[in-house]
Amino acid sequence: MSGHVLHLERRGRGPALMLLHGFTGTGRSLAGVASAFGHDYETLAPDLPGHGRSAFARNAAAYGFDDCVDDLVATLESTGHRRAHWLGYSMGARLALGCALRHPASVASLVLVGARAGIHDPVERAARRRADEALANRIESSGVAAFVDEWLAQPLFATQRRLGPDFLEEQRRARLAQDARGLAASLRGLGPGAQPPLFDELHRLGVPVLLVAGALDERFVACAHDLARRLPGAEVCEIADAGHAVHLEQPEAFLRVASDFLRRAGRPAPSPHPQSIQEIAS
Repeated sequence: MSGHVLHLERRGRGPALMLLHGFTGTGRSLAGVASAFGHDYETLAPDLPGHGRSAFARNAAAYGFDDCVDDLVATLESTGHRRAHWLGYSMGARLALGCALRHPASVASLVLVGARAGIHDPVERAARRRADEALANRIESSGVAAFVDEWLAQPLFATQRRLGPDFLEEQRRARLAQDARGLAASLRGLGPGAQPPLFDELHRLGVPVLLVAGALDERFVACAHDLARRLPGAEVCEIADAGHAVHLEQPEAFLRVASDFLRRAGRPAPSPHPQSIQEIAS
């Protein structure tokens, strides 16, 4: 394997728990989750390619989904761990699933938040790729600030407005630190339209899987149940009164669910620390 090592945040001690952020995030955007799980795990939270300090981890013109999967496993191995539990959100969930299928020896279990296995229909996939290319062009031409305002205005994130203006401003400020070329490259190489669909491979996945979706995020609730029908032994958990970013909108409930799953998956999990988790949503 010829993967590149990505920049990452490390904390805690114990078995490895890889934390993969969503599009426009960084490893630091999962700091609250890392803090809670750091009591019993060594948490590894990389900046995914195109993001943060991994914005230019590779030549963007030659970058793709499988390249990123290789990079993530190389990053894990660079820490001295050969196997980890993987927790991914949105784009990070798609990549964690890809790691489990491409490098099964590196994955002990999966916690996938707002997950999908790509886009099955080739016509829909091509349309999404065109839309992502158009968005990538707008990011490059109009800049990050205009893009961030457009991105956060999506209905997908409407439920986060309940978390208050301070939270929203913090989220916006973190995204403004991204690089326009990096985000555009990520869309072109790692977007759902660019990702190879994984549906035909799901039946051979042999690790425990927890699929988490916010009950208000109806599209990804449906995706979770579809994945569960295709994945041997997968569990679905719908968390009430939450949208797409469950770990931010209902952090205490998310931690309880993830902790219980990881405990049953065969590794120690932390007792819930509601205060430390709540801090990432306030």
